[in-house]
Amino acid sequence: MTGEVGLLEGLATTRAIRRFRPDPVSDGDLAAVFFGATRAPSGSNRQPFRFLVLRDGPRAREARALLGRAFREAWQVKAAADDYPEDDSRRGRTARALRQFVEGFEHVPVVVLACLVRYRAPQPTEGASVYPACQNLLLAARARGLGGVLTMWHAAVEDELRAVLRIPDGVAVAATIALGHPEGGHGPVRRRPVRELVYEDGWEQPAPWAEDPPGTRFTRG
Repeated sequence: MTGEVGLLEGLATTRAIRRFRPDPVSDGDLAAVFFGATRAPSGSNRQPFRFLVLRDGPRAREARALLGRAFREAWQVKAAADDYPEDDSRRGRTARALRQFVEGFEHVPVVVLACLVRYRAPQPTEGASVYPACQNLLLAARARGLGGVLTMWHAAVEDELRAVLRIPDGVAVAATIALGHPEGGHGPVRRRPVRELVYEDGWEQPAPWAEDPPGTRFTRG
């Protein structure tokens, strides 16, 4: 475990991690991460989210192989559509990290399926009861020196995953989260300036107090 990470620092430095060292994640770190995840808010405080952890059990290995196949196929489609450059630009580095991620997916130390136990017919707002817990998980991982990335590329093999893992009807698989010790490190994320995203008293009305901290670096475009 690394040194303490303040809450605001964690918010500003928790980036998507797709490259992992082979080191296993300890049970203690997992317990801390999922404690943080399960503190998240949800509609009527029902806590309908569930986390299915895939490490090295027999069903986990079969599920991870399914996911690896689906992720590689999804990356091929995305790479062709988005035309990533083969250079050292930010997009080029992103492409290399994504390629490494999908090619070695079966070796990611921990894979998590974030699920939602439905208590009514599917609703357009139901993600509000599972995705805050996913963000809590990623922030808690950051605090323990771990890293992760959330993706939806499980969708192509969801029916097969359900059969392998015995996920019942009425449970939605909302996301896949890869988790482990980063190869490299976290760092300040780049986003658009606060003033472009926060309004006051009307749509697109500037909030004069919405200023980024000194030294903030921004994304391009």
